[in-house]
Amino acid sequence: MITLTASDAICVHDAKAVLGECPIWHPDYEQLFWLDIKGGCLHAYNPANGGKAKYHFEGMISAIALAAEHDFICVYEGGFAYLDLAKENVVLASIIDPEADKLGNRFNDGKIGPDGAFWAGTMDKVEARRLGTWWRLMPDARCMAVDTNYMVTNGPAFDPERRRVYLTDSADQSVFVATPTPLGIEDKRVFLQFGSDDGYPDGMCIDAEGCLWIAFWDGARVARFDTDGALLTELSLPVPRPTSLTLVGDSLFVTSARIGLDKEELSEFPLSGGLFEFTLSRGLEPSRAQPVYTPNQ
Repeated sequence: MITLTASDAICVHDAKAVLGECPIWHPDYEQLFWLDIKGGCLHAYNPANGGKAKYHFEGMISAIALAAEHDFICVYEGGFAYLDLAKENVVLASIIDPEADKLGNRFNDGKIGPDGAFWAGTMDKVEARRLGTWWRLMPDARCMAVDTNYMVTNGPAFDPERRRVYLTDSADQSVFVATPTPLGIEDKRVFLQFGSDDGYPDGMCIDAEGCLWIAFWDGARVARFDTDGALLTELSLPVPRPTSLTLVGDSLFVTSARIGLDKEELSEFPLSGGLFEFTLSRGLEPSRAQPVYTPNQ
């Protein structure tokens, strides 16, 4: 097992995000974008020159993915929407809200799957009830429920080679694996179960070897697991609440949060809410080219 220390993590953007999330590389802009869900902004970071930009929004956008003919597709308080950059702000064009009748819920994490659909999960805003559902917005605009009974949805992560999707319930510290089907998923089972000393599994991604990377909220680390669930790599961070991660060439980028930390904790971990970069000893590209949501014409 490879273990790197917090000194190996470089804070490339000390954004002090309230709830940093969902890092994604945009090839057209050649920049890494990431959200501050609670801070109401979308950050951009250019690794080539260190440039930074910020785009503001009202409400709560919780996940973004690439979309044809738009800068992004996203989920926000009003469901699924297209997102385009406009000067220092974002412009949303609503698509559909499958939970318009559930005022106590909000969307959380999401990604494009091998089926071309945008998979996104909901959760109870106060994290008290199992009201979360995984939804799949298909390229033909159908929106289907995939799985239910989650407290805090995170992920998903897709391994097309092994026909796997990984889904997390962070509140239960559980990572599930299942087989995607045209109607949803089948053969769902627990892939990894964590305990009180591990932190809470949050955002995830898959590398070209089919290994699963997980960021651990209150775990001050990210970790890599093989296809059987064995721990391969641990990377420590100088912040207690890493939230999500993505691979870009030889770099692993990790977002983090400062929400819920008291003054003493923020004094001890001043880089909380920053964007971090690890340079890996060998490139571990994502499992396939970054997918794009392309609606059927």
